[in-house]
Amino acid sequence: MLSEWTAECCTDAPVLVVPWSAERFPKSSVSGAGARFIDLRDNPYAVAEIPETEQNPCLARALRSLNATRSPFLTAKCDVWQLAFDAEAGSSAEHREMLETMRLELMLPEEEVRYGFASYIDLLWRERSVFASAHQQQDRLDRIVRRAQRLVHDESALECVLRPAVLDFSGPLEGFSVTVYVTALGPEPEIARRRWELALEDVVSLLRSKELEATRGSATINAVDASPLRVSQQESRPVDGQGHKIWGE
Repeated sequence: MLSEWTAECCTDAPVLVVPWSAERFPKSSVSGAGARFIDLRDNPYAVAEIPETEQNPCLARALRSLNATRSPFLTAKCDVWQLAFDAEAGSSAEHREMLETMRLELMLPEEEVRYGFASYIDLLWRERSVFASAHQQQDRLDRIVRRAQRLVHDESALECVLRPAVLDFSGPLEGFSVTVYVTALGPEPEIARRRWELALEDVVSLLRSKELEATRGSATINAVDASPLRVSQQESRPVDGQGHKIWGE
């Protein structure tokens, strides 16, 4: 599987705010009246309230797993979409460019890249010390990417993007989130979708691996008695996958 991680943490980068709602944050990437944050750790059955899961049971399973009791994460947002190379299939120039770029990176023949299926899930690390530390998250992303590269999904890609985040359940906590993109390609829409489902299942299994679990007894970001926490200026300067600092000195 093609895998990489990057960081988008410059001063004007968008910040993930949790909890969120379409009414409270109208410029959010989430569309649809009434869209809002749903705490699946508090109520796992509320996954049925997320419209994207209605036609994508694989996404519902992924969200339940990523919000399970022993999961190191809680999820904030998600979306799914189809890509097409042919104009008659409703493609856009952006989709065609993305598919062509992936074709070249994956070294696939043109006939294998007529369609694609993609998703993203915004993740927050539950362990407070990890949520607040760009350095610790970068270390984990390095491990996730290395392991994902060994997954046998020749027509799929994983991209993780580190972004700033603010959590406000019982007081503002400033830290970082990770957006996990999974994309799969295929000669037909249903083949691309099935490849995406298989790739997403393996990525979720990787994210739920024991080595990424929170330290037993550690403070978590969703604890009822969580006190406000701010990251230091030093920790607020994440680096990209090549080790370059993103924020200015």
